[in-house]
Amino acid sequence: MSPIAIVEEEALNIDVIRHRLTTRTVGRRIVLHEVVASTNATLRELADAGASEGTVVLAEHQTAGRGRGNKAWFSPPGVNLCASILFRPPIPAAAAPGFAFITSLALADAIRELGVRGGLKSPNDVLVQGRKVAGVHAEMTARGGAAGYIVLGVGANLNVTHEALRTGLGETAPFATSLREALGRAVDRNAFAARFLTCLEERLDMYQAKGASAILEGWRAHDVVTGRRVEVREGPIAFDGRALGVDAEGHLQVEDAHKCVHRVVASEVRLVE
Repeated sequence: MSPIAIVEEEALNIDVIRHRLTTRTVGRRIVLHEVVASTNATLRELADAGASEGTVVLAEHQTAGRGRGNKAWFSPPGVNLCASILFRPPIPAAAAPGFAFITSLALADAIRELGVRGGLKSPNDVLVQGRKVAGVHAEMTARGGAAGYIVLGVGANLNVTHEALRTGLGETAPFATSLREALGRAVDRNAFAARFLTCLEERLDMYQAKGASAILEGWRAHDVVTGRRVEVREGPIAFDGRALGVDAEGHLQVEDAHKCVHRVVASEVRLVE
């Protein structure tokens, strides 16, 4: 496939995206909304009604989009990529965090085709030049010890400007960026969406053929956290420590000042150095 083009902004278009797709499963059904509360919530409703694996929900704007820790995800209308993808993998519920890594890897793959290297920060943040450019919010149903379905929500800052980030994020704006800021020009959102979905299916194929260990190996190759000092925060509780890397199930291990190793499951992780 030819490299992703750089053009001025345009509206998302299902026909344009589908024309660029080379997938069998991901994007077999695409639903596009102008405005939703969140693409994850919309896709969960479809999943509960029996939607097939690979169904994608896109939105130009979310009014209640969420990221890690249920924090609001800031994204102005019509400039970024807000998407959710449905999977029904036959895996244990405990394996879901590692499965979700296919999404951050696919984002890094698509970003690399623009000539920008994306680093990965546990669990599912994508960084460019040390600042967050995209994130993944995974949600799962479970039946017994098995995963029911998994919804992988993606928020990627494509064309949002630095000024908009500063206005919308306030004091946390220095920790965020967009591909437009990194490149100095706008990204074709339809082309990026199609390439991301194609890369996602490629990573899904890898997971199915080689198992979770291959995905973790790929994720670790892009890891920018291991060995660095981080702050781990869960609500009012916070501590500093040294990141030791992710375990076999995709959870970050952090060693604190007392040499106690913590398994980070639902906490916010911020690089300190």
